Amino acid sequence: MSVLKADNIVMQFGGVTAVNDLNIEVEKGKIVALIGPNGAGKTTAFNVITGVYQPTKGSVYFNGEKITGLSPDKITNKGIARTFQNIRLFKNLTVLDNILIANHLHVKSNFLSYTTRMPWSRKEEKSMRSKSEMLLEKLGLLSLKNEIAHSLPYGEQRKLEIARALATDAKLLLLDEPAAGMNPSETMQLSGFIHTIRDEFELTIFMIEHHMDLVMEISDKIYVLDFGQLIAQGTADEVKNNKRVIEAYLGVEEDA
Repeated sequence: MSVLKADNIVMQFGGVTAVNDLNIEVEKGKIVALIGPNGAGKTTAFNVITGVYQPTKGSVYFNGEKITGLSPDKITNKGIARTFQNIRLFKNLTVLDNILIANHLHVKSNFLSYTTRMPWSRKEEKSMRSKSEMLLEKLGLLSLKNEIAHSLPYGEQRKLEIARALATDAKLLLLDEPAAGMNPSETMQLSGFIHTIRDEFELTIFMIEHHMDLVMEISDKIYVLDFGQLIAQGTADEVKNNKRVIEAYLGVEEDA
């Protein structure tokens, strides 16, 4: 079953075509990677999927429903969450507060009931705090709940950003270069972490990543972009042995 489908997406900025006739399908429960050289159009594709950009042409579908034209917050409400290459936390707030803020997406009480401390709003707030702490516990971050976000090691900040995305009750998680800035040990831990959250939360994961060891290890399917054009797709073995991909991105093969 296809969770995400990008159908003939074209994204132009003036006379520049950043993405040209892009077709992608991400099946439920899979880990799928989008790779390619810098400037290939990967982040533009993510921005189209999440409603930051409206495509010049084409449509995006989530669980069979057309989401093209929806605002980013409405797309998040549908069950799509995203992280960014540059970590975007509320860095001066605690770990727990970062999760609580994400949980407010599903709050039913209004501002007045919160400020007047109405019984139902207090009950909802207590439930939200409990849910946030349970999420942190599942992800091994509960012991850090009172730590200020910017004081965490880089790898833990990345985990917190992913945790915050999960707090929106996402079913499709878009990861934009999750291993950026990580050392080899942190990258290895991230690989296990991505598998764990996929299984624990029954997620489908679509990621952009330049770290090829990570991509080849965890991806069920890989799409390759070059100058906005899809040049290859397939399993890790199929992609790494594709001559066009080698020439455009992975490097020219050496003579045996």
